[in-house]
Amino acid sequence: MTDEPDRPETAPRERYTHGHHESVLRSHTWRTVANSAGYLIPHLAPGLTLLDVGCGPGTVTVDLARRLYPGRVTGIDASEQIVRHAAGLAFDEGVQNVSVVVGDAYALDFPDDSFDIVHAHQVLQHLVNPVAALREFRRVLKPGGVFAGRDADYGGVMYHPKMQGLSLWLAAYRDVHYFNGGDPDAGRSLKAWARQAGFGTVTSSASIWCFASDVEREWWGGSWADRVTESDFAAQAIEMGAADLADLHRMRDAWLQWAGDPDGWFGIPHGEIVARK
Repeated sequence: MTDEPDRPETAPRERYTHGHHESVLRSHTWRTVANSAGYLIPHLAPGLTLLDVGCGPGTVTVDLARRLYPGRVTGIDASEQIVRHAAGLAFDEGVQNVSVVVGDAYALDFPDDSFDIVHAHQVLQHLVNPVAALREFRRVLKPGGVFAGRDADYGGVMYHPKMQGLSLWLAAYRDVHYFNGGDPDAGRSLKAWARQAGFGTVTSSASIWCFASDVEREWWGGSWADRVTESDFAAQAIEMGAADLADLHRMRDAWLQWAGDPDGWFGIPHGEIVARK
């Protein structure tokens, strides 16, 4: 990715680095408002309308809908498979003030001034032109509405113990992410992108996901052990030359070793913004 604020809105390589393998969905279903959008909680109030862009399997979307009831929450995702999953979750949970549809972050199918809040969690890092998407988010916000965004910054990933297999994984992940047109270090750029998109008031914060307990390590390490060999990441890493099959197996073994180490610790920093229209 370049530093240019305006790049082509589509690109041959704009792909979702993680894919939608079961191991990816498994990791995403852990997400809630509390652990993934805590910075947004002060801005939530019953009756507000919200658009959740890139809603994924819907755990955060459904949680937001509960908090905003009777306000309406709309989730969109580019994957029809994921939209069905999220809609099914809302149905199973009995949350009726939420709808989920297939959508394009660059061309939202909503009129101007439609929502009080637009929310995007771990979305902008995957886009070729995040500023163009942010302009579209701003368009559908009501005057005075807020955009809330949070993205990881893999340039600041920390882990213990030091393991060659995890270093190999991090380098390959960053290479694949760039190859797909995104930015693995997006968290640090959110404020700048929002200002370039026309938001006048932007408040920034940061938080971290930390995985250290036995349960957390088993879940996170097990998920990544499957992802590096079975998800789209594996095929993409081989396609672009970031890793070969032997490398992927070394990554898998390292994740499993890390998960079984009682001293294991892993942290991913995130940038967060609340930008007002």
